[in-house]
Amino acid sequence: MAAFRGPKVWLWRWRRNPLRRRSDVLEAWIMLAAWALTVLGGAVTGLVTIRSVEHGLAQQRAQWHAVPARLAEEVPDTRATESGGRFVWTKVRWSAPDGTPRSGQVRVYAGTSADTPVLVWTDPRGHLVNRPTTVAMARLRAILVGTFAGAGAAGVPYMAGRRLRDRLERRRMQRWDEEWERIGPLWGRMTS
Repeated sequence: MAAFRGPKVWLWRWRRNPLRRRSDVLEAWIMLAAWALTVLGGAVTGLVTIRSVEHGLAQQRAQWHAVPARLAEEVPDTRATESGGRFVWTKVRWSAPDGTPRSGQVRVYAGTSADTPVLVWTDPRGHLVNRPTTVAMARLRAILVGTFAGAGAAGVPYMAGRRLRDRLERRRMQRWDEEWERIGPLWGRMTS
């Protein structure tokens, strides 16, 4: 039983060998480049995406503010009806930073009376926005988005390398078939 020769087996395409073909060396370089681009491209894309998402969410936390608003209408108590929702959409009014009156729809508890104060989140221009994410949720969201972006970016060079390798393999098999068609009949005459 032969002993395991890890590095020599792994690097066989770069060793001097009379049976080594140009396509073997080309395939080795293509796969090395594909793997390097897969790992580096995926990691760099993921890290850049993480930073970008975290920065964007940090800007939202810094710019979006809670503003006092008042319910513009009575909110019916829907718990007694079939819809039975705990929260309902209703109209609220608030003042933008420049003092202009604004209105919009927010979700509040069912059965809340008109003119009840509520907090709404607005951007610097006074438009309604969602509540900004917490630091922990922003980090989690950034990691998830960065992971998916990195995996997507890593998939491109990996798949390109696989396609090139498959193309080289088909070409080798085609050449082998051509060679076999040329040499095979000669073997038949020798054994007869």
